[in-house]
Amino acid sequence: SSLLLLSGVVGAVGLCRRLARRRLRSRPRLFAFLLEMLSTFQVCACTSELSLLGSVEPKPHTALTLTYGFTVLHGLTLAGSTCNPCGTLQPMWGGGTSLRMVGIKIAAQFVAAVLARVFMHFVWSLELAEPHFGALSQSCSSPIQTTETQAFCIELLFSVVFQLAVLRAESVNPKYRVHLIALLITMLVYAGGNLTGAIFNPALAFSLHADCFYDRFLSYSLVYWVAPSLGKSLILYAF
Repeated sequence: SSLLLLSGVVGAVGLCRRLARRRLRSRPRLFAFLLEMLSTFQVCACTSELSLLGSVEPKPHTALTLTYGFTVLHGLTLAGSTCNPCGTLQPMWGGGTSLRMVGIKIAAQFVAAVLARVFMHFVWSLELAEPHFGALSQSCSSPIQTTETQAFCIELLFSVVFQLAVLRAESVNPKYRVHLIALLITMLVYAGGNLTGAIFNPALAFSLHADCFYDRFLSYSLVYWVAPSLGKSLILYAF
């Protein structure tokens, strides 16, 4: 049931992206907003469901396999979208896009994060699959299983590694690049998923753990917003 749900989300987003390309090419700002919102919605919704499947046996093989598979799927189906506020900053740094367009895309990503959270909570309330039972009973399922300082450093390091790999992989054939990036993300999740969740995406972190942001805003904003943004800034400055 969970895999059918994920397939439905990917299929619906793909259809909506195709319609947006056909109807909104003449309105670039609205087109950019919708494209980024739909893409980020797919990533956040799928990751929310996958987080429930992390406890499926055998652990952690099932979770890592699904992480790799759906990361490849996102890379193949969401071409042209960053789905990450940190990644959106890169074109602006190089002068390839305006500050207004960057703001539009980041706004779209956080709108999508909220919509994905509301949608997944509605789906979980229907209890269509066994992992959904009791999924809404947890107010803040904290992903931080270490000190806040260590969590900040981990998310900063993972962001630097990920953004550096993305830059270095730009010259790689796209059909191989998506697998390299997916393999890297899977390795980072394996290395730090039990400590911080290995998210390094501010919009995704807010979608997955909004309740935690409400309870401990300063700590979570430092770990999941400031740390990945700082990592991206360091990479852009270095290059």
